[in-house]
Amino acid sequence: MLKFKFYTLKVLCIIALFFTSFSVSAQHSVARQWNEELLAAIRIDYARPTVHARNLFHISAAMYDAWAALSPNGEETYLLGRTVHGFECEFNGIAAPTDVKAAQEEAISYAAYRMLLHRFQFAPNASATLTRCAALMQDLGYDVNFTSKDYSTGSYAALGNYIASCMIEYGFQDGSNEAGQYANLYYAPVNPPLIPVNAGNPLIVDPNHWQPLTLQTFIDQSGNVIPLNTPPFLSPEWGGVNPFSLKESEQNIYESNGDFYSVYHDPGHPPYIDDPASKEYYVWSFLLVSVWSSHLDPADSVMWDISPASIGNNTALPTSYTEYDNFYKLEDGGDQSQGWDVNPVTGMPYEPQIVPRGDYTRVLAEFWADGPASETPPGHWFTILNYVNDHPLFEKRFKGEGEILDDLEWDVKAYFILGGAMHDVAVTSWGVKGYYDYIRPISAIRYMADQGQSSDPNKPHYSENGLPLIDGLVELVESGDELAGEGNENVDKIKIYAWRGPDYIDSAAIDEAGVGWILAENWWPYQRPTFITPPFAGYVSGHSTYSRAAAEIMTLLTGDAFFPGGMGEFEAPKNEFLVFEEGPSRDLTLQWATYRDASDQCSLSRIWGGIHPPADDIPGRFIGIKIGPEAFHFAEAYFDHRTALLETSVKPLNVYPNPLSSGSMLTINSPVSGQPMTVDLINSNGQSVYTDNIIAESTIKIAMKNIAPGMYVVKLKGKGGDVYQSSVIVQ
Repeated sequence: MLKFKFYTLKVLCIIALFFTSFSVSAQHSVARQWNEELLAAIRIDYARPTVHARNLFHISAAMYDAWAALSPNGEETYLLGRTVHGFECEFNGIAAPTDVKAAQEEAISYAAYRMLLHRFQFAPNASATLTRCAALMQDLGYDVNFTSKDYSTGSYAALGNYIASCMIEYGFQDGSNEAGQYANLYYAPVNPPLIPVNAGNPLIVDPNHWQPLTLQTFIDQSGNVIPLNTPPFLSPEWGGVNPFSLKESEQNIYESNGDFYSVYHDPGHPPYIDDPASKEYYVWSFLLVSVWSSHLDPADSVMWDISPASIGNNTALPTSYTEYDNFYKLEDGGDQSQGWDVNPVTGMPYEPQIVPRGDYTRVLAEFWADGPASETPPGHWFTILNYVNDHPLFEKRFKGEGEILDDLEWDVKAYFILGGAMHDVAVTSWGVKGYYDYIRPISAIRYMADQGQSSDPNKPHYSENGLPLIDGLVELVESGDELAGEGNENVDKIKIYAWRGPDYIDSAAIDEAGVGWILAENWWPYQRPTFITPPFAGYVSGHSTYSRAAAEIMTLLTGDAFFPGGMGEFEAPKNEFLVFEEGPSRDLTLQWATYRDASDQCSLSRIWGGIHPPADDIPGRFIGIKIGPEAFHFAEAYFDHRTALLETSVKPLNVYPNPLSSGSMLTINSPVSGQPMTVDLINSNGQSVYTDNIIAESTIKIAMKNIAPGMYVVKLKGKGGDVYQSSVIVQ
């Protein structure tokens, strides 16, 4: 069976930088080659999952449009010749090619090349990316100096350049603030930074909310040294970015501290420590993270079967906090999955793989962490898609049905679908993250440790907001304890049995921190001291949402819940794979029967890694379950000529400036002219604050007099029942 291979960082970087461009051309479609270049570029750029989900989608969509525009089957294009979110990309057609595949390959290559040059021109390793992309163009026989966008000449290279220019211009108005290098416009954290090298969390203001971290040196998950040692929240306003398939009916606009946040698929608020209805779940959720930190020692004699015979096949997810303790195993680790009796392809039972739990949990945490040298979580699922595509038992039948598609058609469609879904996950997850602004485990555990223990009012250091005591896992420091301190200054503090942290690692190549008793005020996630935890809020888990949406896509796309051959594998060689410390202690292979099993494993990995509690995980999985099929069927409509499905009852409207000042003039680009229309301005309470019946012209102007600051919806209604609308912010 074909297997993934894991490499040390040095070897991985060599592969990322050199191997891709010079070896895949003889094996893979041109779309696959450019996808590999995109993934390689992401690995050496800043680790920004939102930005790269957008890059994966936009470049995949550009390649799809270049293919679809020249397809003899007449598939619908996405942006070319259409209006998307108020942006129009005109297209007057091009002469049908005599060699369809050659024309498609040329247009795809120029579109992808121009997009990559534009999107990665300011990357920290831009020269490497640009050099590699130019080398691929040369290998393919194309002239990088050809920049014309005049496709009226019949040039398919010009068509590719034009498609890229449309997507680039679209990106400048899609709400991502690309022109401002994706900088935040208004978000500000509630809490002052935590300095992890100092004990406890004495400065936190609100233990329900995210807290920045001040590090001695910040190195992101792609291995880039970042000048700022207190990294800001990444993309808290990303919920306002134009989505792919998300519907306006799934969107809520919320106000927080005078600012407005767009939230799709709102899961409701997470558990809060000061909320009587959810307090116990807040405490339990973060307690579980600290307990699972004790599972990171391969010398603890706990052995697990990590094959699909024992792990996978979750039949149901908990639908409320009250069901969490039956789903997650608090003290032992893992979930209630039952495994699979047989491999459905071979008809034989899965072969057990017995390994130390501490090796499995550490490999899991690092594999799904996607770093360093990372393609980020959305890109990670593109590597899994490519792995499946290359499997010798896999047949490229759309939804597992019909004729086998050629490599190029399969790749452009698969990338388009997966890219759209990953982009919608970024919009949704970070919309939730920005609005709910939820705390991470390192801040919560240290905060509760400072408060004390919450189990027994008759014992020392009691607080309702403290950590519960569990014999052998969470205890009070007593006199004579090795943690008591020379002057017993730590007596009655909370100690936890956990991964001991980076202070116990002098060299990651030869040292293991191991598990032992530490002061809870010094608890550390299983991460590097130069990273610690991602610079954005925890709720909901992006990994859980990305992975579950991708698993749903893979299941629908292939027509099979199972990996080809009934199992996907990823090898982690002894003492070569782990980056944070030495290990694993033996060769180990991650194995999944189904795409959903891989997704579930990814979700659990973030708990063992100390990054997310269960409260972040499950809502993310449910959102992924919604987004995956929604994005798939939306994309499928482009292939099946079901254009009616691509239209919504509410169509986008282009308004500017946005935001604008109260009292100034709002301009509306009317989609129709010379027809009677009703224009409404509706506030966040659903009340109309302005209405007028007009004969529409190409531009409509509204004087925003006496309009209070806030978020509004501008709505145009026509006699034929068409409704056009857009959100606008008045400052």
